[in-house]
Amino acid sequence: MKKTIEKRVERLRKSLAENNIDTLMVLVEENRRYLSGFTGEDTQFDETAGALFITDQRLMLVTDSRNELQAANEAPLYEIISYKKGLTKELPNIINTLKTKRLGFESIRMSYMQYNKICKQFGSSDIDVELVEADNIMECLRIVKEQSELEEIKKALLIAESVFMNFVENTIEPGMTEKEAAWLLEKNMREAGADSVSFPIIVASGPNSALPHAIPGNRKFKKDEPILFDWGAKLNGYCSDITRTIVIGSPDDRFKKIFKTVLDAQNKAINAIKPGISSKAVDEVARDHIGSMGFKGKFGHGLGHGIGLAVHEPPKISPLKDTLLESHMVFTVEPGIYIPGWGGIRIENMVVVSENGAKVLNSLDPLMAIRH
Repeated sequence: MKKTIEKRVERLRKSLAENNIDTLMVLVEENRRYLSGFTGEDTQFDETAGALFITDQRLMLVTDSRNELQAANEAPLYEIISYKKGLTKELPNIINTLKTKRLGFESIRMSYMQYNKICKQFGSSDIDVELVEADNIMECLRIVKEQSELEEIKKALLIAESVFMNFVENTIEPGMTEKEAAWLLEKNMREAGADSVSFPIIVASGPNSALPHAIPGNRKFKKDEPILFDWGAKLNGYCSDITRTIVIGSPDDRFKKIFKTVLDAQNKAINAIKPGISSKAVDEVARDHIGSMGFKGKFGHGLGHGIGLAVHEPPKISPLKDTLLESHMVFTVEPGIYIPGWGGIRIENMVVVSENGAKVLNSLDPLMAIRH
């Protein structure tokens, strides 16, 4: 792991030099872990387990006494600094020590209130430093996955899929509530070795499945209606994310038509993926097919998102942001159709871009929906 971290830091330093940034402050939890190995977790948005400060010569991990020992054990390449009165008050000392003139920071992780406090602290300490947004640097650094990262993602995916297959074959039944199903999936994934779930599990039955991000409730499963599951396991920091829509009993013609439309849209999009293609173009392939089958406007969200240390990370596969795809990018392909009052169908697979196109990482057959 030490050599991997060294290579990542070396790549980062090249980017910092190209952007004329002499120090990068890293606050995003996943970026902090990626560059140091430190697994400390931020419990909520306005709390932090620490920050990295990276220059062309020094690596510094600044945290509090609760995380000091963990940081020293997990991030041996870094100087560990323990602050007593909070990160903001420690910043002037850090900036003076590192002789920083241009401080890169992740604006996505910094609130307006925190930014103002930092500026005020610098002003009262008579420190002349320029704050520079640097989100694109870390985005570019992590968007292409290393082989070791891909292996961890595959392990997390295997746990999630094997648990779900066992659940569908042996446990699911009419009368089970959405909440009960969600808890069983989480419990079984943890028992199978997952560190946690990638995100709160979605289980939505009947009309509830028309809500793409439905919250599991007390509605009971009924025969012959769509039941949408969106779940994932997290292992060694890496996430998986899958969606399957099934039926207990016999799917009717409406279900079959919508299901086939969604599956065909997914297959067409996956077949279009290759290095150099636009992410918008891939989204358009799926969206156009769904529209051509009479469901225009019924697929409201993006086609997919990157996945790795975070369950949602670049690249976005949507009409909103364009990225040229590269080999070793990993992301989801998840078209859906949602009909208010009836329900919805979404199918989500994870893919990795290769020189020859896209390789689907999933082994769980989407057509399992037709068997139940």
